[in-house]
Amino acid sequence: MKNLNPYYRRAGKLLSGITMILTLTVIHTGCQQKQQSQTAEGTATVSQEEWGQLPSGEAIIKYRLESTAGIAVEIMNYGGIITRLETPDKDGKIENIVLGFDRFEDYLQEVPFFGALIGRYGNRIGEGKFSLNGKDYQLTTNDHGNHLHGGFKGFDKVIWETKATADQQNAILDLHYLSKDGQEGYPGNANIHVRYILKGQQLAIQYEATVDQPCPINLTNHAYFNLEGSGDILGHELTLYASHYTPVNDLLIPTGEIATVKETAFDFQQAQAIGARIQDINGGYDHNYVLNGEAHNMKHAASLLAPNSRRLMHIYTEEPGIQFYSGNFLDGSLKNNQNIFHQYSGLCLETQHFPDSPNHENFPNTIVNPGETYRTQTILEFGIDNNEIL
Repeated sequence: MKNLNPYYRRAGKLLSGITMILTLTVIHTGCQQKQQSQTAEGTATVSQEEWGQLPSGEAIIKYRLESTAGIAVEIMNYGGIITRLETPDKDGKIENIVLGFDRFEDYLQEVPFFGALIGRYGNRIGEGKFSLNGKDYQLTTNDHGNHLHGGFKGFDKVIWETKATADQQNAILDLHYLSKDGQEGYPGNANIHVRYILKGQQLAIQYEATVDQPCPINLTNHAYFNLEGSGDILGHELTLYASHYTPVNDLLIPTGEIATVKETAFDFQQAQAIGARIQDINGGYDHNYVLNGEAHNMKHAASLLAPNSRRLMHIYTEEPGIQFYSGNFLDGSLKNNQNIFHQYSGLCLETQHFPDSPNHENFPNTIVNPGETYRTQTILEFGIDNNEIL
């Protein structure tokens, strides 16, 4: 993967000046034993373990990245899935703040994209259809006659090539996947690179893609957050730095309108408890917000505060939109050793281009052409109340 350091741009506290002098390399070779980085106290670390295998026999490797600020994230080579994300609360108690499972086998059931990398196209494309350069394309339809999150076998259900590295400040996991021509109906071959970088109190996700035929590309991560570690997210206070959103029809396909959030239950420009007005939204929140600021510039997209643990998360992105999903379709049928995942057990804040963009000329362009490189970055920053960084 190319050096993406130029994408570390933000005034103030964001990732900057990363020195890519690597003191550890952990490459998946199919070995059985756990490999632990040999680093001094106070440095970032990476470890790995074999966590299961697919019915076809391919090994599932889970990586654990730990930062100098006491934050840890666990990620699989299957789907690039974030299985755990551990942060301290106001009392220093470490808990997992994303929905996931304790066993790999549970990810093979019908799972609503817990923690997964999403592509080629995150969110929905109406009827799975779009036209490009005079040619009509039909994608697989896996959601009420529409195409959702890359189809039946999107990037969430494939094995990624992985390489883990660490130095004093950074724990890094690089992932690569070749999406072949025709996969789920998409044209051309697409080379996809994703990099997770854990540094201090920040987790950066960098995306890069190249194609050999014109194709819509819209990559994101589908983590479900619960900053309390359990219970529901209705009391979480959410701020979305967006004055507009894209209304949808009954099947959650955008109408093409870009509407103001002012004086509606969609308005989170000032911090609001998620449950305060959720009953005013038919089916709950599952909508794309149009972020303030220039589309390709790093911008503050969202802030989320848990009222009891006082955990705080800021999201910064170069994307023009963010999908706020309040976990409406969770129904109690999924669980891990600690929690049953009922409705509203977790929420998603998916940085993205807009849903169904190939069918709306007024939406930001998602078409990538041969010779171009798709690049974007999202940063999650964790803290404790009142913007106090850990």
